[in-house]
Amino acid sequence: MEKTKRYLKVYEQVREDIIKGRYSVGTKLPSKRVMAEAMGVSVITIEHAYELLTEEGYISPKEKSGYFVSFDDKEIYTGAGSKNKTTVAEDNSNLIKEKAASSDQFSMSTLRVPKFSYSIYAKTVRRVLSEYGSFVMNKSPKNGTEELRRAIAAYLSRSRRLLVSPDQIIVGAGAEYLYLLIVQTFGRDIVYGVESPSYQKIAKVYTAGGADIHMLKLGNDGIESEELWNADVKVLHITPYRSFPSGVTASAAKKREYLKWSRNKDGFIVEDDFESEFTPSRKPEETIFSLDEEGRVIYVNTFTRTIGSYVRAAYMVLPKSLLPLFAEKTGFYECPVPTLDQLVIAALLNSGDFERHINKVRRQNRKKDIENNPQDDII
Repeated sequence: MEKTKRYLKVYEQVREDIIKGRYSVGTKLPSKRVMAEAMGVSVITIEHAYELLTEEGYISPKEKSGYFVSFDDKEIYTGAGSKNKTTVAEDNSNLIKEKAASSDQFSMSTLRVPKFSYSIYAKTVRRVLSEYGSFVMNKSPKNGTEELRRAIAAYLSRSRRLLVSPDQIIVGAGAEYLYLLIVQTFGRDIVYGVESPSYQKIAKVYTAGGADIHMLKLGNDGIESEELWNADVKVLHITPYRSFPSGVTASAAKKREYLKWSRNKDGFIVEDDFESEFTPSRKPEETIFSLDEEGRVIYVNTFTRTIGSYVRAAYMVLPKSLLPLFAEKTGFYECPVPTLDQLVIAALLNSGDFERHINKVRRQNRKKDIENNPQDDII
C-alpha cells in the first residue's frame, strides 16, 4: 500500500508541474534514474508514475530518448492554425472508420462481460431480505433510496475522488432512462452533440426523446476540435473512456478542452463513464466531472456493466447548480428501480464486495494488456 501511495504521489506532483507549465510542451522529463534520486524513491516507483502520465496523455515516450511533455492546455481551436490537430486526427480516421463499420457485427451486449460472483450476489440478497424485511416492498423515493445514494457517494469519494452529496445523485433504470431525463431537463429547443461514431443507442434515445442531435466526428483522442467549436451545440454527450466502437479515449488535454468549450459556449457536458472502472491502469481514470469547477458536467454511470445485465440500475451525478432545474422539470417522475435491487447494490458497495470485483477484473485486464502490448523499456 505504501508503495502505491509513493508512485501516485510522484504522478500527482509531476502532473501538477506539467499542468502549471513548469514543464512546457516538448520538454524532456528527467530520466527515471535522475527523477528517482531527486525525489528519494526507487526507479520502479518513477517508472509506474511515468506509465500513468503516458496513459493519460500528459507525456509521450520516445524510444531510447526518454519521456517528453505532450500535454498542452493552451491549445484551443480558433479556426486558423488548427491544421496540425486536424491532421493528427485524420491519421487515425481510417482505423476509426474500420472499427465503426464492424459495429454492425456485434453490440455492447456481445462484448465480454466480467461475471460478478453469483454466490456473493445471492448471499447479499438474502442478507438484505433478512435485515430489511417487508421494507423492500416499499416504493422507492423519486431520486432513489437514501441507502443507495449514500453508498454511491461514499464509493465515488474513496475510489474515484469525486466529492458529492447523496442529494446530487439520481438513480434510474439504466443509462438510457437517465438520458431521457436529461432531455426533459434541458428541453428540446437546443442541439445535443453526440460522438460519431458512438454507441448507436445514445443517438436513438436522444432522438426518441425529441432532441435535435448533431453528430460530431471523433479524432484520435476525442471529438475533433473544429467539429467541437463550430457546432451549434449546447449539451455535449461524450464517452471519454474507450468510446464504442472506436475505442478512442480522450487525452488529458482533450478533457480540459471540453471544459473550455462548456465555459466559452455556456454549454453542459454529459460524461458517460461506461466501463472506465475496468481500466487496466494502475489508477482510476481521471473524470471530467472531477476537473469541473463551474458545475457544467453531469456524470453518468451504470451497474449493468459492472455487476451484470440483470441489474437494471444506473445513476447520474448532477452539479448542485442544476438541482433546482432538474427538480422543476423531472421531479414528478417515479424512480423505476425496485427498492430491493437498490438495497442489494448499496450492500455490495458498503461491504467492499463490489470494489473487490472491480479490482479483480482490473488486475486481469492489466495482465492481458501487458501480454498483448509488450513494450521495450525506455531510458
